[in-house]
Amino acid sequence: MGLGCTEDFEDINTNPNQALSVQPSLLLRQVIYDYGEQMSYEGFTAGDLLGQYRTALDFNLFDRHDLKSPQLGGNPWPILYTNLRDNEQLLNQALENPTLRVYEGPARILKAHMAAALTDMYGDVPYFEGFQGKQGIVSPAYDAQEDIYLAEGGIFDMLEKGIAALENYEGTLALEGDILFQGDLQGWLRFARSLQIKFLMRTSKVRDNAAALQALFDEGGFMENNAHNATFDFNAGEPNNFRLARLRIGDFNNFVLSETMHEILTGLNDPRLPVLFRPFSNSEAGEFNGLLNGIDATQNAAVLADYSLAGTAFREDTSSLDANFMTSWETHFLLAEAAARGLIAADAQALYETGVAQVFAYWNTPLPEGYLTTTAAYANGNPLENIITQKWIANIINGYEGWIEYRRTGFPRLKTIAASLNKDLIPVRMPYPAEEQALNAANYEAAAAKTDGNSINVEVWWNVPL
Repeated sequence: MGLGCTEDFEDINTNPNQALSVQPSLLLRQVIYDYGEQMSYEGFTAGDLLGQYRTALDFNLFDRHDLKSPQLGGNPWPILYTNLRDNEQLLNQALENPTLRVYEGPARILKAHMAAALTDMYGDVPYFEGFQGKQGIVSPAYDAQEDIYLAEGGIFDMLEKGIAALENYEGTLALEGDILFQGDLQGWLRFARSLQIKFLMRTSKVRDNAAALQALFDEGGFMENNAHNATFDFNAGEPNNFRLARLRIGDFNNFVLSETMHEILTGLNDPRLPVLFRPFSNSEAGEFNGLLNGIDATQNAAVLADYSLAGTAFREDTSSLDANFMTSWETHFLLAEAAARGLIAADAQALYETGVAQVFAYWNTPLPEGYLTTTAAYANGNPLENIITQKWIANIINGYEGWIEYRRTGFPRLKTIAASLNKDLIPVRMPYPAEEQALNAANYEAAAAKTDGNSINVEVWWNVPL
């Protein structure tokens, strides 16, 4: 058969003893890498704008909160669905072929992780029928976010079943293609338990999750230190370096330090400022300068040399950057919040201080002596705000996490942007993309009707004031 021939290709290349021809190790690696790489890029170019870590100088409709007009970033929908679809193939292989059962736990855990990212951004989305194109479902129904979290086959159920699959695995096949934990099943168990804590906290304003959180805290087995983090390292050079190192300099130069991030870091006298950003070019004394988000570039064009670009780790040498799925420091901040809110019996200050120390190590920055007893002291002002703000700082380029957690908690205190295209409101959900209206019209229309015409100002299920 010639290289260009496609006749009977599917029949010839189908293994009757295996659900799909793609090796599970390749699928696992592909899902982890593609999702991590693409969402890290989305974090830099879009998530960090919504979270007010950085500001766009031009091509900035998204930064002005016209979220229906993604430009250099801002359309995570296809990233999430592509990887959820591929992960579903992996899960089906594991369920249909007993020799591949080692992949079941990781596939379930990744499904829960990615599904939460999807629904936490958009609200109601196609989920239970959402990844079934091979089964002929091309117009999937939208499911309520509450069901995506709570129903059988939903996020919490996926985590429970993923944990059970790992704990009950008795096979001899090694987990290959695992660039998060190099085949260590205990790493996946810790990952799953930390995700349980995360999603219990995320839904803690609409459900009584205190007992479940206390049980997880008492039992342990979640991420305890940075060696347990669910991350993979970018390289210094191609092909596996951070994407902003490969794009043209004009794209990189479009993003500068935001005024919000600048004020928070300088208010803390925080040594991570020169790690995450660099002095602006017109500075005579190595100073930093941030720009208020959402400028109208047609009226008041900003001068690049007056503002601080991202640090060298984001372009010249990206080997110190990670694609972040879940970390020990995020786990400790979540538990600190739970303790501060009285959801668990634990030492909130100790959990907070452990989280801060782990973040500084994660960002390769020495923790200054006295930092935790002065500007960043747990009881300096509002402890809950301190916890969330430290988590927010650390979550730079971590997809849309800083914005999602701001929506849930109200911290840190983001600013009214300069030239809003959304009536000076900070969006509380992403809009369904235009292709959904074209390709899944009836289901899209029903979902849009529930969100005031696909409005970015309609709260998702779990988002009620603290």
